[in-house]
Amino acid sequence: MVNVPTTADLLPLLPELVLVGAAFALLMLDLFLDERRRIVTHVLAVASLVLVAGLVAAGVGGQGTVFGGMFIRDTAADVLKVVICGVSALAMVYAWPYLRARGLYKGEFALLVLFAVAGMMLLVSAGNLVMVYVGLEMLALCSYALVAIDRDSPLASEAAIKYFVLGSLASGLLLYGMSLIYGATGTLDLATIGQAAAVTQSSTLLVTGVVFAVAGMVFKFGGAPFHMWLPDVYHGAPTPVTLFIGSAPKLAYFGMVYRVLELGAGGLDQQWSPLIAGIAAASLAIGNLTAMVQSNLKRLLAYSTISHVGFLFIGIAGGGSQGFAAAMFYAISYAIMTTAAFGAIVLLSSRGFEADQIDDFKGLSSRSPWLAFLVLCVMASLAGLPPFLGFWAKLAVLRAAIDGGLMWLAIVGVVFAVVGAFYYLRVVKAMYFDQAEVDMPQPSPNRPLRVVFGVNALGLLGLGLAWNPIMVWCQQAFAG
Repeated sequence: MVNVPTTADLLPLLPELVLVGAAFALLMLDLFLDERRRIVTHVLAVASLVLVAGLVAAGVGGQGTVFGGMFIRDTAADVLKVVICGVSALAMVYAWPYLRARGLYKGEFALLVLFAVAGMMLLVSAGNLVMVYVGLEMLALCSYALVAIDRDSPLASEAAIKYFVLGSLASGLLLYGMSLIYGATGTLDLATIGQAAAVTQSSTLLVTGVVFAVAGMVFKFGGAPFHMWLPDVYHGAPTPVTLFIGSAPKLAYFGMVYRVLELGAGGLDQQWSPLIAGIAAASLAIGNLTAMVQSNLKRLLAYSTISHVGFLFIGIAGGGSQGFAAAMFYAISYAIMTTAAFGAIVLLSSRGFEADQIDDFKGLSSRSPWLAFLVLCVMASLAGLPPFLGFWAKLAVLRAAIDGGLMWLAIVGVVFAVVGAFYYLRVVKAMYFDQAEVDMPQPSPNRPLRVVFGVNALGLLGLGLAWNPIMVWCQQAFAG
């Protein structure tokens, strides 16, 4: 007998239904808009994301597990959804002037972002391996198209092909791992898999499946040793696209790791925790050491992403509710920081000038002291200097590692946090102590963009001084 969905089943999905409904409505509306009025699509897409974030934050629809356990709406999912929608809306605000000035803006951009966010929301609420894969592929397919949105750029086309091929490989690894897990447990439901894992911890088939699943998830994150795609994609994609795929999806991938490893394979934590710890150490080493020799700022931020993934995995390896709360706090902090970092590149760019080299920031303090100070705040937070938000995020995951008995990993984290500060301070040195070799174009005169960047950058200082409410929010997500 087929269970027909009821209104009670649909209520927890209300934010997702509103978002998808808005995306389809904008898809139809965009057909009747010319180039001059395309901003209507963009503004309505940003408004839709803000509305959905408000619905989730207000608890509209209520929490619960519906569709036979396939969809879980709990506090952890709600926290991640609010930040995902907020960061995605911020990314779209940065994107409009950049893409518009280069003639790259199409209505499809806003729609692809909305559908990608819908995939992220499904991913963080997945209670079943099928839902994990559906949400992941919905996000991935939209991301591939966004990277290739500049069809006339050989660099963007190459990045999109690499992203698609290697992303498909990651999806294949994850899917193979899921098939092994299903073969070992006879179910796709994560809660039932968790019960089976607690009983059959010595199952070689189940452990092998979890290892393949971890490999696929690390690939999506861009952690070592599955990081090969990330620098080329970040470098080749238009900067606003890099901003988007480098921020919000990290929150969704964290939600995926939490659902699969804690809810599904929590009974095997003695097997997967050392694996995650090793990946964290490798990501810290490879990311930081390679970033030190980069001259292209987008590639530098790509390699720094690998190191930040390592810090996030330190919290996950620590395990327990405190470890996942610290990792969530780090994911939220990193999403805000990386949005500001790529936002600085967007603000300094102009038509024919991408501002993606460290040398492009030379002498910025003399040209625009206020903007140089904002970039300083961003780099200081990424480096983990107190009292900025990045410092507290690093401190949280290092404390989780120590509490989890991983003192060696905490020491590795501290060492590479110091190493990582070097390449962020290179940007600060270029702004304050170097003179520009040629006359640089002035930063974007777009006042709304400058205001948004100012709020984003200063927010790293403000949240650093008032970080505790965010941490409490994350701890409440895993209190149950």
